[in-house]
Amino acid sequence: MSLQDPESTELAVGVTDDGEVDYEALAELLGDAVLDRESHVNAEGFVVRPDEVQEVLFALRDEAGFDHCSCVTAQEYEDRYETIYHLTKYDDRTQEVSVVVPTNREDPVSQTAEPVYRTADWHEREAYDLVGIEYEGHPDPRRILLPETWQGHPLSRDYDQDKPQIVTLREHANPLEADHRAEESDTMFLNIGPHHPATHGVLHVKTVLDGEQVADVEPDIGYLHRCEEQMCEQGTYRHQIMPYPDRWDYAPGGLLNEWAYARAAESLADIEVPDYAQVLRTMGAEMCRIASHLLAVGTFALDVFGDFTAVFQYAMRDRERVQNLLEDLTGQRMMFNYLRLGGVVWDLPTPRETYYQKVRDWLDGLPESLEEYHDLLTANEIFQIRCVDTGILEPDVAKSYGATGPVARASGIDYDLRRDDPYGYYDELDWNVVTEDGMDNYARVLVRLQEVEESAKIISQCIDLLEDWPEDERTIQANVPRTLKPEADTEVYEAVEAAKGELGIYIRSDGTDKPGRFKIRSPCFSNLATLPEMSEGELIADMIASLGSLDVILGEVDR
Repeated sequence: MSLQDPESTELAVGVTDDGEVDYEALAELLGDAVLDRESHVNAEGFVVRPDEVQEVLFALRDEAGFDHCSCVTAQEYEDRYETIYHLTKYDDRTQEVSVVVPTNREDPVSQTAEPVYRTADWHEREAYDLVGIEYEGHPDPRRILLPETWQGHPLSRDYDQDKPQIVTLREHANPLEADHRAEESDTMFLNIGPHHPATHGVLHVKTVLDGEQVADVEPDIGYLHRCEEQMCEQGTYRHQIMPYPDRWDYAPGGLLNEWAYARAAESLADIEVPDYAQVLRTMGAEMCRIASHLLAVGTFALDVFGDFTAVFQYAMRDRERVQNLLEDLTGQRMMFNYLRLGGVVWDLPTPRETYYQKVRDWLDGLPESLEEYHDLLTANEIFQIRCVDTGILEPDVAKSYGATGPVARASGIDYDLRRDDPYGYYDELDWNVVTEDGMDNYARVLVRLQEVEESAKIISQCIDLLEDWPEDERTIQANVPRTLKPEADTEVYEAVEAAKGELGIYIRSDGTDKPGRFKIRSPCFSNLATLPEMSEGELIADMIASLGSLDVILGEVDR
């Protein structure tokens, strides 16, 4: 393996000499704030008082180095509500800890974590919206996915889904009121969206302008909320959940999405995937990454200078080529449903040699296609004017918001789960993590184009491995029980490096063949929250470019 390692840092509090998490040292650091300890599959959990959340999180961030709040999970039990902050480190993804915050059912109020991690702003709003936990001191305690007029919290145990959503007439007022001038205002309020074109999904961006300069931006999400978590909680681990992940990021990120669920469920049930199936997964996942990045680059060109006939069409042409290969492999062009717990559903298409040649022919033509994108985009003067030094996202700000994927790596953050928390067959292959220090819209395009090259290197090596693999050792699935019933209250959070960043899944088993709680950590959700930081003070045209550079899919943001 020739993967470069992230820059080494001095050992923080709670780290042993061999780089493992010292949970006893962390318990000593937190002192009396710890009420109890829990053992999750991926990490230890510290149970803390709801009024000491910030004190605990500040200590873990500033003294123990847990600078990445990757996910916030809220759920309700018969006797309590609970919030779990899943923490890890950008410098070492293998070091994890969970902070569990129980609150009583009569008064589910917990201290907000927003002053510690800005990403908690949106995550806690979602927890309030769907579960009903309130966060004291939160700067914006409103619903985020459902309308403000919604009655009740859909994931609470006493929620009545048949209750009619009847509100007063005033609550039905059209938010797109007639144009009018306030008596003492020099600004203009502008609705961008919630139409689909140029917002990368059904997104409503509430924008306040001072002339052409952006004074305030508020992304308004939830228009595409499809209850994916709830549907997964109604499905069985073994057979019924796997088709859903394809529908989160439909760029397509299908196999990457499926892998996120597979990794979590396989950790939960202690399933070991055969090496041959891991190679198939790795190859297919990188094909999906290339397809996703091509769509991102093509639509971004459409955003910044309206180029539909050249760059966008070129990107669609090359995306069709990789989707043809994915269709040959999986039988579908977007909703693949190719992965199974313990492996994949079937082997390569036959004749195998024909498929090998198709992939190699495609890879041989990819460098020429990438050169075209550099000629048309990165070397284009108009494109550079629109993108260089616009949409600046400082590394510390990106970390506070939990940004991952190309968005983080374009700000110089050397973080990639394929290397930092190895899974699949990545640690056996020769490839590099791409980073740029520009922190702007231009750098994010450069990262995606370079990642296409690295994904091509991975696919080429996978094809070589598959071609030389002994025929009698081509095991595509582990021996998995027909019905999976993990032990009750077993909890796990696992993630993969999806095309947009860290796609994580939290699962809590209730002892049945269906999850008791299923939480999706969407990279687009956290990345989109950075838009105000990138846009305020810049021109409205730059805000459109910044939104495009984030490469969000609203089906994954809203879930």
